[in-house]
Amino acid sequence: MFKNLLSALISLVLFSSIKAQSQTNINASNELEANRPKLVVGIVVDQMRYDYLTRFISKYGEGGFKRMMNEGFNCKNNHFNYVPTYTGPGHASVYTGTTPKYHGVIANDWYDKVSKSMVYCAGDSAVQSVGTTSNAGQMSPHRMKTTTFADENRLFTQMRGKTIGISIKDRGAILPAGHTANAAYWFYGKDKGHFITSTFYRNDLPEWVTDFNNSNIAESYLKPWYTCYNIETYTESGSDLNNFEKGFNGKDIATFPYDLKDLAPKNSGFDIIKSTAYGNSIVTDFAIAALKGEQLGADNITDVLAVSFSSTDYVGHNFGVNSKEIEDTYIRLDKDLERFFEALDNQVGKGNYTAFLTADHAAVDVPAYLQSLKIPAGYIDSKAEKQRIKDFVQAKFGDEDLVENISNNQVFLNRTKLNKLKLNLEDVQDAIVNEIITYPNIDKAYSAKTMTSHYFDTGLEALLQKGYNQKRSGDVVYVYETAYISYGKTGSTHGSGFDYDTHVPLLFFGKGIKHGSTLKFTEITDIAPTMSALLNISFPSAVIGKPLDFILE
Repeated sequence: MFKNLLSALISLVLFSSIKAQSQTNINASNELEANRPKLVVGIVVDQMRYDYLTRFISKYGEGGFKRMMNEGFNCKNNHFNYVPTYTGPGHASVYTGTTPKYHGVIANDWYDKVSKSMVYCAGDSAVQSVGTTSNAGQMSPHRMKTTTFADENRLFTQMRGKTIGISIKDRGAILPAGHTANAAYWFYGKDKGHFITSTFYRNDLPEWVTDFNNSNIAESYLKPWYTCYNIETYTESGSDLNNFEKGFNGKDIATFPYDLKDLAPKNSGFDIIKSTAYGNSIVTDFAIAALKGEQLGADNITDVLAVSFSSTDYVGHNFGVNSKEIEDTYIRLDKDLERFFEALDNQVGKGNYTAFLTADHAAVDVPAYLQSLKIPAGYIDSKAEKQRIKDFVQAKFGDEDLVENISNNQVFLNRTKLNKLKLNLEDVQDAIVNEIITYPNIDKAYSAKTMTSHYFDTGLEALLQKGYNQKRSGDVVYVYETAYISYGKTGSTHGSGFDYDTHVPLLFFGKGIKHGSTLKFTEITDIAPTMSALLNISFPSAVIGKPLDFILE
């Protein structure tokens, strides 16, 4: 009798303990779930210099950039930590928390040593277009070798948390969304003006995308592009009429206004929208439609929405960083951000989502403009430079075909030719390095051996090394002097490791984010692990960044 009573008592205690522990676990799980935002919104503004935040601040309203700064956290000294600073590598690095050395996206296009041809960072002939009969949808993230934080969130939630990527550019939608995304959508202009995707994600467009494409929204943006405010008040940018801008086909001078409907036939139809402030507006329209169409942030399982505003890059390339056009584009983007945040407040709920905003690279002032101010700058004749390298190889080794390809400031050597001529690879690499370092306006040059056998922790050398992928990069890499570019005489470009290309905004706001700012040095690869830490999930597979714990509540 006593033994039976004791056994029952022990069973009751154990049951109570297990039940209490179970409830504790449930409470802990509920607390973790409650602390996670319902939606993470990643915003990348293509070619946004940090000083666009401060230079145009008097023209911004309270609900866009200023809202992020006033309610959230501003990392004022944020930089890219590798070369080259291009769109493809930039988007990949923001979301993977690592650099081209590991994620493998070494440029927008690069020379593939295996196929002996140029490949595109998002190109994929194994998939088909969805939403167009052209090959514009034959895209996927298959060349990105690592996971994104969006991938890790999908894995953590057993694929229940959604991921959607949106951009004007295919690579701006695809690389952030990662390998496991529910979909990525990008804008196909030409004669359509539609958002499309690929069979990598799905075999048809969902109803909400079809409805959007059929709504004639794209047509509504084929209208005159006037400045948002009186152009005389645009004192933060240069003269509207100058020699440093390209403009559009069909208009003799690059000055406001631009009649897009009239200019469209000579500028690839709906593609002209990409190169105006309205390109950001149609991306905003589509992102707002996606919130409702995909029911993003509708439950307690975290979703990820990756939005890239690419028209800022097109405008910068066309008109330059000191143009009236770029100022108006950012003023209008600020308004688009305001209505996007309002839609998030209404759809997901203020305090239920977390957003960050950064850029994939910045840009240099038009070198011709800098020259007019007696600042060292200039242009490289890349065609002549490539021929000079080949002529040297011919004279030194007797065969210019030893050089298989020159692209992205890299020289690729032909291994078959090297073996046939019984030449030592490292000797040839060193000879080319010693030759091209003597060329005007080439500031640095290094061999593959140096990139893979030496460790650099500071300076441009460290940036080059973080951008160097042993399997994909070339035998020799080189760097131009400050503000020297291989580009046309009008408009801006990017790609270097100098501050004008590396210094970009980094703003956080929303659930789990403190209010404040810092001048501490932060790196673009810190974003992904910070988002992973906020979500209490695994870091991306090859992350090198550190969580910015000082921004988290």
